[in-house]
This record gives sequence, C-alpha cells and structure tokens, in this order.
Amino acid sequence: MKIGLMLPIGEDEATGRPPSFDHLRAMTLAAEDGGLDSVWCADHVLFRSADDPKTRGLHEAWTLLSALAAVTSRVTLGPLVLCVPFRNPALTAKMAATFEEVSAGRLVLGLGCGWHQPEFDAFDYPFDHRVGRFEEALEVMLPMLRTGSATFEGTWHRAERADLTPRGPRPHGPPIMIAGKQPRMLELVARHADQWNAAWYGHPDEADELRERLANLRAALDAAGRDPATLALTAGVFVAVADDPDAPENAMRGSVAEIADALAGYAAMDIGHLIVHLWPRTTEAVATLAEAARLVRDRVTVPR
Repeated sequence: MKIGLMLPIGEDEATGRPPSFDHLRAMTLAAEDGGLDSVWCADHVLFRSADDPKTRGLHEAWTLLSALAAVTSRVTLGPLVLCVPFRNPALTAKMAATFEEVSAGRLVLGLGCGWHQPEFDAFDYPFDHRVGRFEEALEVMLPMLRTGSATFEGTWHRAERADLTPRGPRPHGPPIMIAGKQPRMLELVARHADQWNAAWYGHPDEADELRERLANLRAALDAAGRDPATLALTAGVFVAVADDPDAPENAMRGSVAEIADALAGYAAMDIGHLIVHLWPRTTEAVATLAEAARLVRDRVTVPR
C-alpha cells in the first residue's frame, strides 16, 4: 500500500495566512526523506461561504507543485485534484508535459470538474454544464498526452491539430486520476482514468460512504466492460498523530501502531494508495506518519 501526504495550502486558523513555501517545502522533504510515496495539494483559488462572506485564501496548486518538483527526486506529485474548468485543456496538457520534464516523470494528473461555486463566480469561470465541459476537456487533454496531438470540435471546447511538442519523458504521458462520485463522472472514470479517488474519510470501519461509492464505481466499470483490476483505487483520509484542535473529529488517532492498523484496514476495500490530510501541520508529524507507513508496508500488499 502506498501512503502520501496532502499539503495544507489553505489559510491557517491561527495566523489567517496559508503556510509559507519554506514550511511546505520542509514538509515535502520530510515526506520524501521519511519514505512516503507521494505529495499532493488541492486546486482552489479561494473559499467563501454563504454564511460567512469573508474570503479565505490559499496558494495556487500548479505553481506550488512545480516548485516542489524541482526540490525533490523520488516522491510522486500531483493535484488532488486539478479543477479542469480553471484552465484551457490544451494548455493543461502542455503544462503537464513540462511538469513531467521538471519532475522526471513523477506526475499523477488528478482531474475534477470543481464544486465550489463562489470561486467560479469570483474568477469569472462558468459553473454551468460542468460535467459536459469536463468530458469535452478530456477529449482534448488525453489525446495530446497519450498520442501527442488532438483535434476536436465540441460545444465548449475545440482543438485544431493541438500538437504536444516536446512530449514528456513517458511515451503515453502521466497517469490520469479522476475524482468523481455521480453516475456521469463514474462513467468517465471507467472510460478514461488510470486511477480513481474518493475523499475524505477517517477510520475504515466508519467509511460506509466509501463502500457505497466503490459499489457504484464497480457498477460503472461493469457497464463499460472494463476489468476492475486495471483501475487503481485511491482514497483521501484524515489522520491526527497528536492532539490538535483543528483536526477533524473523525480523524484516525492513537499510537503509531494504532494509526498503522487503521491505515492498513483500507486494504480490505482494495485501496492501494492513501493520501493523508495530517495534523499537526508539522515536519515532526510527517515523520510520525512515515513511521506508521513503514509498519503498514510490512503488513499489507494491495494488488496494483
């Protein structure tokens, strides 16, 4: 089982600012040095709720990941997940190929259609027909990444000999992860994705929603005639390795061995890669998570 770290790139409740790049770099290097498998961050431009019109900010995901690719050499890196409507799909493919070059082929390209309407409204992105727009964007991005060129004419997107040159170091491009739970998105997962993600969960004994999503995913794979063994399953989870008032109530807690047992429990659902939102947001906590991850690897082997 692979275990990765979700970086905290949003505003800290205590300081009112996101963690500095120096701090995020230190957490990333602690993950790499400790043997964790991956480092991820969310892709949002702001948060704003109807109950509280105050804007909460966070760092831009792609810029941050690119900088982290340049200071690491082993960990997989990726957005969890890139909000496709924020960027032209052909340009996204171009950016991914360059990221692959910078990282020497360590990108997992996580993709989603977005959900937080206030950020769409604030930055003048259309919020309508999000799944339809997402599906068309895939018809541009995936041929470019996998074959080097795309020509497509749709309702919202078009490409005319959008050639991807230079290509990245992997002949067929980076693995594509799609996050989705509704029927149309699960259909796209079954047709196009190399990996699927669902989030966020605590102890596996309480992850009933994930079990429901997995059942729906398997139905979509059956409908598409796809072997479930060809799709890697990933899940985002909450872990608190020490007391922290900001940690979610359902976060996995306990000793290193107890946390390892809880993480290993996801193997029963064939989850092969866990992505951990971690508390406290410190390098010491990352080292503790890495210790738990080593125990998990000694106990669990998940196919694919």
